[in-house]
Amino acid sequence: MRFGIQIEPQFGFTYEDVRDIARDAEAGGFDALWVSDHLFLNDTSVATSCLEAWTLLAALTQVTSRLRLGTLVSCQSYRNPALLAKIAAGIDHMSGGRLEFGVGAGWKELEYRAYGYDFPAPGVRVGQLVDTIEICLRMWSEDKATYHGKHYRIDDAQCAPKPVQRPHPPLWVAGSQPRMMRVVARYADAVNVGGFPTAERYAEAMTELDGACRRAKRDPSSIRRSHFGPVLVAETEARVDEIVRDLAARANITPDEWRARRRGHPVGTPDRVADALRAYAKLGVTYVIPVFPYGYDRECLRVFAEQVIPGLG
Repeated sequence: MRFGIQIEPQFGFTYEDVRDIARDAEAGGFDALWVSDHLFLNDTSVATSCLEAWTLLAALTQVTSRLRLGTLVSCQSYRNPALLAKIAAGIDHMSGGRLEFGVGAGWKELEYRAYGYDFPAPGVRVGQLVDTIEICLRMWSEDKATYHGKHYRIDDAQCAPKPVQRPHPPLWVAGSQPRMMRVVARYADAVNVGGFPTAERYAEAMTELDGACRRAKRDPSSIRRSHFGPVLVAETEARVDEIVRDLAARANITPDEWRARRRGHPVGTPDRVADALRAYAKLGVTYVIPVFPYGYDRECLRVFAEQVIPGLG
C-alpha cells in the first residue's frame, strides 16, 4: 500500500500552508502530494485564495526532494493540450522525475462559464480528453509531434526538455462512468474514481473497469487502483468529537448531520480509520490518498502517518 495526500487549493490554502504540509508529508513517509485543478471555490468565494495547480507544483519541486507531486486531476479544458504537455514535462524535469500526471475530462461548469471556456456535453469532453492524452504522449516521445484529432491538433510540435521519466510520467485518469473507464483501459497507468466513492460504489466502478479492460484486451491488474476521499483521524474519540463539532459549525449543521454526510467514509481514531480503509484494499486498492479536513490537515496527517500507515503499509 502506498499513500498520498490530496490538497484542495480552492479551500483557501496559502503557499506556505501547502509547503509545510508537503514537508510534513515527506518526513512522515507519504509517497506523494496531489493538488486538485480548480480556479475558485464557488460564486461567493471572492476572498478565498485558490492557487493555480501547476504553478503550485512547480514551487513544490524546489522545497521537496523525495515526495512525488501530482494533479488529481488536471482539467483538460483549462489549457491547450500542447501547452499542458510542455508544462508537465517542465515539472518532471524540475523535480528530477517526480511527476504523477493526472488528467480528467473536467466537470465544474461554474468555472468554465466564469473563465470563458466552452462547456460541451460530457461525451465531447471525454473526446477532448482522448485528444489531450494523445498529444501529451506524442510530445513527450517525439522530436516533432503531429496529431490531428477530432477536437485538438498539433503540427510538428516540439517539447524540450522531455520528461525525465521514461517512457513518460505515470498517467492517472479519473472518472467513474463507462465511457471514462474505456479511456482508463486504453491509456492509464492508474485509475482514480471521482466523487469520493464509498467502498460499494468503488466496487461497481472496478467491475466496469474490468469489463472495459477485457474489451480492450488489457490485463486489469496492470492498472494501479487508487482511492481518495475524506478522512478525519485523531488520536482520541474526544478529539474526533471536538473536530466534528467545529466542522459542523462551519457548515451550519449539527454534528450528527455532519457525520451522516460522511457515512461510509473514515472518521475516527486510527484503528477505526484503518479498518475502513481495509475495505478498499480488499477491492484491489494499492494507493490511498486521504483528503483531511481543511484547517486540520497537519494534525490528521501526523496521526495518519504515525498510527494508520504502519498498520496498512
